Amino acid sequence: MPSTWYDAVVVGAGFGGLATALELTRRGARVALCESLNYPGGCASTFQRGGHAFEAGATLFSGFEPHQLFGRWIRELALPVTVEWLDPVVELRTSTSRLAVYRDRERFIETLCALPHAPAPAVRRLFALQAQVAGALWPLFDDPTLLPPLDVRALLRHAGRALQYPPLLRWLGRPLGAVLEHLGLTAFAPLRTYLDALCQITVQCSAAEAEALFALAAMDYYWRGTGHVRGGIGQLARALTGAVEAQGGTILLANRVKAVTPVAGGWSVSARRGELRTRHVVANVLPRSLSRLLGVPLETMPRLDRLSQRVESGWGAAMRYLVVRAPDGAAGHAHHLELVEDPAAPFIEGNHLFMSISGEADMGRAPPGHRTVTVSTHVPLTTLSGLPVEAQRGYVERIQARMDQGLRRLAPEWLEGQTHAMTASPRTYQRFTQRDAGAVGGVPRRAGLENYRHLGPFHVREGLWLVGDSVFPGQSTLATAVGGVRTAASIASRS
Repeated sequence: MPSTWYDAVVVGAGFGGLATALELTRRGARVALCESLNYPGGCASTFQRGGHAFEAGATLFSGFEPHQLFGRWIRELALPVTVEWLDPVVELRTSTSRLAVYRDRERFIETLCALPHAPAPAVRRLFALQAQVAGALWPLFDDPTLLPPLDVRALLRHAGRALQYPPLLRWLGRPLGAVLEHLGLTAFAPLRTYLDALCQITVQCSAAEAEALFALAAMDYYWRGTGHVRGGIGQLARALTGAVEAQGGTILLANRVKAVTPVAGGWSVSARRGELRTRHVVANVLPRSLSRLLGVPLETMPRLDRLSQRVESGWGAAMRYLVVRAPDGAAGHAHHLELVEDPAAPFIEGNHLFMSISGEADMGRAPPGHRTVTVSTHVPLTTLSGLPVEAQRGYVERIQARMDQGLRRLAPEWLEGQTHAMTASPRTYQRFTQRDAGAVGGVPRRAGLENYRHLGPFHVREGLWLVGDSVFPGQSTLATAVGGVRTAASIASRS
């Protein structure tokens, strides 16, 4: 283990940690990245079991257009990553309908407007408002220098965009449900089902309760460089670790960090392979995990404690990992399906499934003629933790049974040739990803001004930073990476 001091040690190789490490090394910093698992990516990783390769959790990713963060990295660093553009991007299925989400935004809107009894003028007004919000907010992801910390150049650029921001204020702190009510769209069931499904996987709550600005921006997700990474998202994670090393950084996989302790001039990071000394620590972990690494009770760190409570009001994941023979006539590309058994019930606990199926070109993930399938559903952490230990297993088994029922009813063609199945509870998911309690998705963005309290890098204390989906800018692999880039900028400005 090197005895010299590092400028930064990054704990956790999720995309927030990977982005921080890459950006710091590109700025000339001496960086070490420690990861408990023997592969990078965290919740957005690809793991091996029984000779098959599965996506751990997240399966569909934005940010791959040439001008966006991942697209720029692939181009500038010559990363060995291939992105496939799917059309439709996703298909939403219920017991009575199928709705294809096309790559062409206008085509999708016209599909909605053409549905029976669709209030087409109101639908178009919704998407006009949505385009206004997305047009104001997505450029902050496309160019992370527009996010805090802001320099003079960024402030001047925001001044040039100032007229885009005032129309957003009307919906600040209000739910998307209020927007739908204002436009007379609450009774249009196909739209409500689509929005509930989309909001559950992006802002991590229903459309009725989602913070309007977050939800309206998230409605552009499928049209913002969203694609399928050939071979699995682990290909991008591994390519980024290679890029960090090529820039002079040190990657230490299978090197679990046990403790983070303040010392004179910085921090000591105690890990499986020894101790590292560093001026800055960047923790790509959940708040409660950081508290344990510090050996300090959460209650003594009020800001971190509040964040932890918000994370723990959210979700774990129940998963099904399958290997199936491709049905006759199936297209060779990857598929992403959202399955909803009962649109009137909450989109959790097996009622709503996100199903991702590998493509023929995803070599090494399944035997010839077969596909790997990752299926997920949200499990309320408060419900799970509130049950006695002996009752938790039965609760998860009931969710798994409902998942199996939904798959057989709504995607039977992909279940007929099933040859292998593996289930995962939130506890199993914790083992796969090292996420405390198997939590997924970060903070549910329910309506309220609390969402805007911390709009920059999360500085825990001098030389200690938190990145990942629990801190701004929040959910999605792209968002966590953007947050890592801005955290690196903050660290660089203090050096």
